[in-house]
Amino acid sequence: MGAPQEAITEDEIVGMELPNTTNSKNAFTELMSKKPIDHQKSPGKSDKHAGSSKSKTKTSFDRRDGLGVYTVDPYAYDRVLFNNENAVIIQDMFPKSSVHLLVLPKSERNLLHPFDAFEDPQLLADIKVEVERAKQMVASELRRKYGQFSKSEQARIQARDADDPPEVLPEGRDWMKEIITGIHAVPSMNHLHVHVMSRDMVSDCLTRSAHYNSFQTSFLVPLEKFPLAKDDPIRRLGQGPWHTVDLVCWRCKKNFGNRVTKLKAHLAQELDQSKRE
Repeated sequence: MGAPQEAITEDEIVGMELPNTTNSKNAFTELMSKKPIDHQKSPGKSDKHAGSSKSKTKTSFDRRDGLGVYTVDPYAYDRVLFNNENAVIIQDMFPKSSVHLLVLPKSERNLLHPFDAFEDPQLLADIKVEVERAKQMVASELRRKYGQFSKSEQARIQARDADDPPEVLPEGRDWMKEIITGIHAVPSMNHLHVHVMSRDMVSDCLTRSAHYNSFQTSFLVPLEKFPLAKDDPIRRLGQGPWHTVDLVCWRCKKNFGNRVTKLKAHLAQELDQSKRE
């Protein structure tokens, strides 16, 4: 049996320190994070999934622990979009699609492998709620980015921009159908995280076959599969040859072998076409 294969490259495994003083904000951050939402717990009330105490707060997170910084001090980072007692939602530093978020649980189980962490039914239930929240964020951003081009959005846009807009706008396009979610069978970062992203797979950060196939094969495990039985074959997915299989367009199923550059050009064309639907 081969060694577990990871989905990201060495240069994507970075450490983080507190605080981050950057003031730059991209359009998504401006739209979604006027200030991260924070539901404070009442005095004396313990969290359902308690984490490290404030007195033991770390200030530096090396390499594979880099995601931990966002759960310790969410307000220090512009990429944080949402924060409550259960989780933090952030923009992925190395997105593999045009909109790519991570849901980071604050549970004391957040350093366990997801196969083990999600044996806790309360944690699993809580994070499913936060994943749905992140999906709504991604859907809203897709509408903002591509809605003007979409045929299915035109009635909604016209109603919204009318001199006397209706109280209830037409539904428009169902952008939730353009989203994929899940965890990697072999996570590359130590802190538990769930990917919530647009399915277009169009990003400058997608540079290797493993980047693509880690989200387009069974290596991406949806939360609906959890909790896993002890003998569930999903537990062995990381040992498989997922990283060497051919690159196949998720939309039209065209096979590109191992030609990442050709696939990326094709995916950009697919996005241009799909956003007009």
